[in-house]
Amino acid sequence: MKLETRRYLIMTIDPVHVGTGGYRLGRVDNAIVREPGTNLPKIPGSSLHGAIRSAAAMRYGMPESSGLHPKGKPDENPVVYAFGGEDGGFNSGVVNIHDAHILFFPRSSQEGPVWITTASILREAGFTGAEAPSEEDSVFLSCGLHAVDGRFLIGWLMLNAAAQPITLNAPSGNDWQEQVTLKEALSRTVIVHEALFHELVNSGLEVRTSVAIDPETGAAYDPALFTYEAIPRGTFLFFDFEISDYRQIRFPAFECGDLKPKGPSDVVSHGLDLLQYLGIGGMGTRGFGRIEVIGEPISSTTE
Repeated sequence: MKLETRRYLIMTIDPVHVGTGGYRLGRVDNAIVREPGTNLPKIPGSSLHGAIRSAAAMRYGMPESSGLHPKGKPDENPVVYAFGGEDGGFNSGVVNIHDAHILFFPRSSQEGPVWITTASILREAGFTGAEAPSEEDSVFLSCGLHAVDGRFLIGWLMLNAAAQPITLNAPSGNDWQEQVTLKEALSRTVIVHEALFHELVNSGLEVRTSVAIDPETGAAYDPALFTYEAIPRGTFLFFDFEISDYRQIRFPAFECGDLKPKGPSDVVSHGLDLLQYLGIGGMGTRGFGRIEVIGEPISSTTE
C-alpha cells in the first residue's frame, strides 16, 4: 500500500478565528487555539478537515455528504470515500489532515510590514538559507530590509541586526518560490530567536470587540459585549495531509462540470480552493476566515 503525503502552503486573506470554545479569563473573552508546548496559535487539523469536506461537498453538489451525519456510499460518493460517512454503518475516510502551523507572521517595523519566523520553523517547512540568532535580542534580516546603526525595530522592540543579510529559498521541486506573495514575504523576513517568537506572535494577534444589538432600541446591548482574537491577515501557514488508501477499491467515477476528481487528493484540493470564498473557523459573518492556497503542494509517496 502506498502512502501519499502532500504539504500545502496557505495564507490568511482575512483574520482567522478558530476558538477554543466558551469564555476564559485573560485579555480576551474568546481565545483561539494554541499549541500547548509553544503557546503559538494554529489551525487544528480537525477544523481544516471539516471546512474542506463541507466545501468539497458544496462544490460537487453533494450536501448530504457533509455535516454531523454524512450520508453516501464510498464506492459512489468521492467526498465520503475521502472523508468517511455513515451509510450502512460508519465508514472511515482515507484522508488524514494535520494541524496548520505558522510559517511567517506579519508585524510592523521601522521599514513597514515584515514577516517574522524562526530558523527551526523554516527548516521544518523545508526552506533553506536560514540562520538562528545566538542571542535573544538579535535578528537576521533578509535582503530587502536594512538596519539603522545595526538596530532594527519590530513593534516596540529594538533588536540587534546581523551585518550580513540572508537569502531564503523555498523548498525545491515546486513553484512556491515563483509566487508573488511569498517572494514579497521572503524579501522582508526577519528571523528572530526562538524565545522571542511566541511573544511577538501573541502580542501581534488581532483583537476585536463586538456587541449584540438590542432589536427594540437599535442600540448596543451592554451585557453582550465581548472580545475575541484572531490570526491576522497576511499570515503564512503550512500543513500536511496524508492519503492512506487502504480500501483498495476503485475511486468512484464522478463529474461536476469541469471537475473530475481522480482521487482523494483532488477532493481535498477542490475543497481547499473554495475556502478563499467560504472561509474557515468562526466569525465568518464579521468578515473572518478566508484563506488562500499559495502555489502547488509538495507531494511525496512512500511504500
